Amino acid sequence: MAGSGQQVGYIRVSSLTQSTERQLEGVTVDRVFTDKASGKDAKRPELEALLAYVREGDTIVVHSMDRLARNVDDLRRIVQEQTRRGVRVRFIKENLSFTGEASPMNDLMLSVLGAVAQFERDLIRERQREGIAIARQKGVYRGRGKALTEEKVAELRRRAAGDEKKTALAREYGISRETLYQYLRP
Repeated sequence: MAGSGQQVGYIRVSSLTQSTERQLEGVTVDRVFTDKASGKDAKRPELEALLAYVREGDTIVVHSMDRLARNVDDLRRIVQEQTRRGVRVRFIKENLSFTGEASPMNDLMLSVLGAVAQFERDLIRERQREGIAIARQKGVYRGRGKALTEEKVAELRRRAAGDEKKTALAREYGISRETLYQYLRP
C-alpha cells in the first residue's frame, strides 16, 4: 500500500469567518473537503463525504489531529477505520502518517498526541470560562453582541413569514438556523 491513489485534503474551521487557506498551504492535494463547524459538532457533512469518497490507496491529508476529530476516541476510530480500508491518514503539523501497519509505536503516538490536542482544547475552554466568570464579577462582561440589527430582524421575520426556506435565510444572513429560530420567536 504505497499510497498510489489520490491525496485528499480535509479542512475544518470552527466558524464561518475563519480562513481555511493556511491549513493545507503548500500541500498538493487532488481534492479538498471543507467543514465550517465546531470540532465538538458530530455533524460534519464534508468529513462524512470525504470518508465515503476515499478508496484503497488514497491518502487523507489533514493539517493536524485536532482538525479531524472531536476527541481521542473519535480520532482513533476514524484513523483505524480508514487504515483498515487501505486508506492512509497523514497529519502535517504532527508529521505523522498512519498506514494500517500494526505498530505499537503508531498506536501510542496516535493516542498520546490526540490526548494532548484534546487537553489543550479543554484548557483553552477552561481559561475562557474562568475569564468570563471574573469579568462577570467585575460587571464588565456583556456577552456576545446581537448578530443582526433590529431592521435586519424585521426583514428576516417578514421573509420567513413569506415561506422562504429557513436554511437559505440563515445562510444569507450569516447566522445558524438555531439563531434564526431565536429571532423568529415572538
